[in-house]
Amino acid sequence: MHAPWFLNSASRAPHLRIGVLLDGPSPTLPAYLAEALEHIVSSNFARLELVVFNADAAQLRDETLGQPLLFRLYKDWDARRIPESPDPLSEVDCTGYFKDVESFSVAPIVDNGFHRFPEDAVTRIREKNLDVLVSFGDRPLGGEIPDAARYGVWSYRHGDPEQYRGGPPYFWEVYEGNLLSCATLQRLTGEPDAGKILYKGTFATCMGSSWARNRVQPYWGSTTFLIQKLQQLHESGWDRIEAEILPPAPYRGRGKTYTVPTNTQMLPWLSKILLHTCVQRARRLIHGEELPHWMLGVKTEKNSSGERGHSELSGFRWIQSPRGHFFADPFVVEHQGKPWVFFEDLPYSTQKGIIACAEIHTDGILSQTIPVLEKPYHLSYPCVFRDNGQLYMVPESVADETVQLYRCERFPDVWEPVKVLLKAPAVDTTVWIEDGLYWFFVTLQEPRGDGLQLWLFHSRSLTGEWIPHPRNPIATDIRCSRGAGAIYREDGKLIRPSQDCSGSYGRLIVFNEITVLNEHDYSERPGAVLDTRGVRNMIGTHSYGRVNDVVVIDGCMTLPAKQVL
Repeated sequence: MHAPWFLNSASRAPHLRIGVLLDGPSPTLPAYLAEALEHIVSSNFARLELVVFNADAAQLRDETLGQPLLFRLYKDWDARRIPESPDPLSEVDCTGYFKDVESFSVAPIVDNGFHRFPEDAVTRIREKNLDVLVSFGDRPLGGEIPDAARYGVWSYRHGDPEQYRGGPPYFWEVYEGNLLSCATLQRLTGEPDAGKILYKGTFATCMGSSWARNRVQPYWGSTTFLIQKLQQLHESGWDRIEAEILPPAPYRGRGKTYTVPTNTQMLPWLSKILLHTCVQRARRLIHGEELPHWMLGVKTEKNSSGERGHSELSGFRWIQSPRGHFFADPFVVEHQGKPWVFFEDLPYSTQKGIIACAEIHTDGILSQTIPVLEKPYHLSYPCVFRDNGQLYMVPESVADETVQLYRCERFPDVWEPVKVLLKAPAVDTTVWIEDGLYWFFVTLQEPRGDGLQLWLFHSRSLTGEWIPHPRNPIATDIRCSRGAGAIYREDGKLIRPSQDCSGSYGRLIVFNEITVLNEHDYSERPGAVLDTRGVRNMIGTHSYGRVNDVVVIDGCMTLPAKQVL
């Protein structure tokens, strides 16, 4: 995630005093934890004061020993077939981060599965007057150590504590076909599975059969959780942290405790994977290669027999794009009393989207498509809006790692750049203007696995300085972190459409009601859902636009490549 915003605190409070607990006698960490540690060292508000090594090498056994044969064979096969990418679990030498930091080793007493520190070690830790003790390991800690720092011991936990007790992390989500894979930052309590959840991120499970692929997104996507909450602690105090602790929820996992799968569990699952692979290959031989194909659906509600509402699917006319193209991401505006739709036009041959538009006739048919904006890089999600009578656009240009503002100089096809609003890997920027404030909802993307966070900024002018919202990120949840079209008011409610990408990209749209929006606070609640799956064999939808009685959405279906290329 975009860490720089978390590295500085505006508070003049004393630096946070941080201690680190490491599993093992050496200063090595998995790459994702090494990055979390780097954030602390790079911040202007936290200092490493102590490093404690777990020197009990007898407890640090090779995890592959004793694992069932089929699971070991599956791991080797899985590791060989995924594309090369930064491995979040690769070991990183962190010696440089601990230079000039006091350190000592301890041999914990293992009692009933918990690691308890000897009394002299606890006393030595307490003498350092630490604010937070960070456990960069997975050994359960008991005894007095969870209370050895002012605000306790914080630790990452991988896997949803409401569904997965045990491990291996992120394997059982794939095995069970769970759409969601979660990571949390917890304050340990010394009780099994009873940590207080300081922050929770929800990521899309990589559906299929790859455990190695599935764990990339939640591990890399969680790297900023620690520095996020430390910054909040420094700027706002423990009361703010405590107020946002997630309430405990009843455990609803299929298994009481998950462990490494047995051969008996692996055999039917691997057989199912093999059968599915054979069916897919046979399907490709018969029908040829298939592609996800996006198209626009148009409805003029005054002529529709369906009930008025943003979750109603009846009455849409589906527009066939020219052969070799797909249309997606509609934004609808009114110009001189007529509705127009701006959208992404992607030629399959280039895989580089441009922005196009068309007038919407009263019968729901589009006029001839007009190209309006093309760049050397991919463009999509043309957020079109008016400010003081002038038409502007903020298209998605994540391929350029920028968020750029354009002004319409001649409708509909002449757009001039005004300003680069943000330099970051951002998608689906959506603008809302109200009461003299300009709100920018921006989804920041973690390139190593496509983890997402929704950020909110405001400004006093369209081209003015962006001020980050104190609640940022306002969502780290694959079910609502991406915008799905223009924000609008309906029946007095402020509605923010968002994409639910759990399980697959663009699965469905959720209409969230924004209940609080000001410079100090933000909240929303999910409402109606628009789900095109099952309509004309569609598999998803991810954009919604409307003006007056005209509604435009997009929908995706899987079609043979020979039909669309």
